[in-house]
Amino acid sequence: MARMIGALVALLLFPLSAWADAGDCAHIADAKIEVTNLLSSSVVPAKDGLPEYCRMLGFVRPAINFEIRMPTTGWNGRFYMAGCGGFCGSLDSDRPGQVNAINHGLRRGYAVATMDAGHYGTTATDGRWAMNNPVAIADWGWRAVTETARVGKTVVKAYYTAAIEKSFFNGCSNGGRQALMEASRFPDDFDGIIAGAPAMDGVGIFGALFPFLAQANAGADGKPIFTNAKLRLLGELVTASCADEDGLVGDPRSCKIKPGVMACRPGDLSETCFTPAEVGVLEKWYAGPMGKDGKPLYSGGIPAGSEVFWPAWLTGSGTLEGSDMVFGREFLRYVGFPVAPGPTYDPLREYSIERDFPKLQAMAPVYTSSNPDLSRFNAKGGKLIIYNGLADAIVPPFRTIDYYAAVTKAAGGRAKTESFARLFMIPGMDHCGGSNAGAGIDQRGFDPLTALESWVEKGVAPAALVTTKLDAAGKAKWSRPVCPFPQTAKFDGKGDRSAAASWSCSG
Repeated sequence: MARMIGALVALLLFPLSAWADAGDCAHIADAKIEVTNLLSSSVVPAKDGLPEYCRMLGFVRPAINFEIRMPTTGWNGRFYMAGCGGFCGSLDSDRPGQVNAINHGLRRGYAVATMDAGHYGTTATDGRWAMNNPVAIADWGWRAVTETARVGKTVVKAYYTAAIEKSFFNGCSNGGRQALMEASRFPDDFDGIIAGAPAMDGVGIFGALFPFLAQANAGADGKPIFTNAKLRLLGELVTASCADEDGLVGDPRSCKIKPGVMACRPGDLSETCFTPAEVGVLEKWYAGPMGKDGKPLYSGGIPAGSEVFWPAWLTGSGTLEGSDMVFGREFLRYVGFPVAPGPTYDPLREYSIERDFPKLQAMAPVYTSSNPDLSRFNAKGGKLIIYNGLADAIVPPFRTIDYYAAVTKAAGGRAKTESFARLFMIPGMDHCGGSNAGAGIDQRGFDPLTALESWVEKGVAPAALVTTKLDAAGKAKWSRPVCPFPQTAKFDGKGDRSAAASWSCSG
């Protein structure tokens, strides 16, 4: 006992000094860390491709629950933290894949950490935790990641009695928002950051885009106008108008879909044309919400080429409560306004973009991470990879492109920006690569972490990310590079179109 007390005192006074019981998982939870409660620590045997690791649970006061996993052998000297999607609300520690998933790092020898963003929610779309709760909103908005990083690094250093060589963060969607929050507000937390489909502009996406989508599709009877019934017809129109030989829409902004060319004649109720009301919805969805001055309230609308994914986000429920709409509803009920209107508030009928959108600006500094000034992150040597699916219907790619343009301007031009931050726009990919439907890749088909490691540790900036289309069984169908924006991949016209080697970046 005296030996353990001495070790704890050493940790508190000299955080980087040798821990007397180095690697003693059972006792590491006895440590005392500022405004933090360490609850338990135990060894978890190797299983399902994961190494044996020391698992620690705890919380940063008042309510940021976290989990840290540290391999008992074979630690690579690095720290890896994952973001969380939506409103978070749970410790999703065994989330599969690479998106917002810590086991992706654990398998590679990292000590890893994740958190719940400071509250409990029944699902990632549950916003009730925020009801007039500014502390919880701040935890979700900006505090949870930096506090978990602080505690995680302290624990990892103590467990291994060694300094951490490099630290990485990987997040998508809300996790991408968290990633940009770290790069702009807390640049010393991580050496390398991956920001996928960053929902950086909460006011724009929750207060303009999502309500606009729902209200545009609401009929006089309160039912949705455009449903799944004619998605196949719409998809065929988009493919014929804008897709390449592989079915991918490489530039949604230049794809000018005109649903009116397939408008029904009077009295035609067939499934081979669009009614005037359906045409109206589609035109609004592709254009996006506009202000009274004719300027966009959010950067563009829904991208052409994303239609195959609409059942998950826009049209699948058969009601006006698709996933996009639920996020918007919960945000407006509980998170967005300085005084939350609460559970009886009906955004579809009560919310006015013209009247209410400006009111949301008061809360924006808490959770908005669209500040393009990343000079402090650059100055300390940080590297940033941003990516977005060009077929993303929930965090449309246009806002990310516009954000990167602002970063480029703030940094002083393209060359200076590309020395520390690069953007990759992925044709045909759904939100965070969550679906294998359609022509594009899913999250299994690319590896931004390896690219970031090479950039941070070897100084080798990613000239491209190789993407691979996999079928349901994991068999490769084709590969091609995705180039740093604004470059695009070009087929050489002679080699094997399905091989990445037959493509090159230009622009």
